Amino acid sequence: MDTAPPRDSAELTYRDAAEADVPALVALIESAYRGESSRAGWTSEADILGGQRTDPQGVREVITAAGSRLMIVERDGEPVACCQLEHRGDAAYFGMFAVRPDLQGAGLGRRIIAEAERSARETWGVAEMHMTVISVREDLIAWYERRGYRRTGRMTPFPYGDERFGIPRRDDLAFELLVKDLA
Repeated sequence: MDTAPPRDSAELTYRDAAEADVPALVALIESAYRGESSRAGWTSEADILGGQRTDPQGVREVITAAGSRLMIVERDGEPVACCQLEHRGDAAYFGMFAVRPDLQGAGLGRRIIAEAERSARETWGVAEMHMTVISVREDLIAWYERRGYRRTGRMTPFPYGDERFGIPRRDDLAFELLVKDLA
């Protein structure tokens, strides 16, 4: 008889990323969003964007910026997820969220975003969490809506021509601001 706990109930640990974590974090983020490996999960952007999702410099900037944290989520000492939290006045920004593709769909994302919201509220006393999502990612936006986020209709153009954000496979990309009340 198998007595191992279900995959989604194993102990998770949360900590702030350090410089030494950059290579593992870049690999984790890339695996969740780009290329064939990302197709094992449901958050892949491979059909709408090619190229990179991030690079060592971008991850390092999040780790070292004032008022910013890159939270690593580990299971048995191995990184399984990460997210960026940035203090922006009365709100926190949530970004760079990645869950290892083979672990997606097991409830980890729900647990991690709840911990990120709790941490931002307790650390910075913020009333809202903000994020931007590519507006054509209806399945992802619906997932966030089920977690209490609301669409604002406020759009920011996709940075076409800046390959640091990927190589677009379509010409209708924009970022939509999603907001959740944390009070």
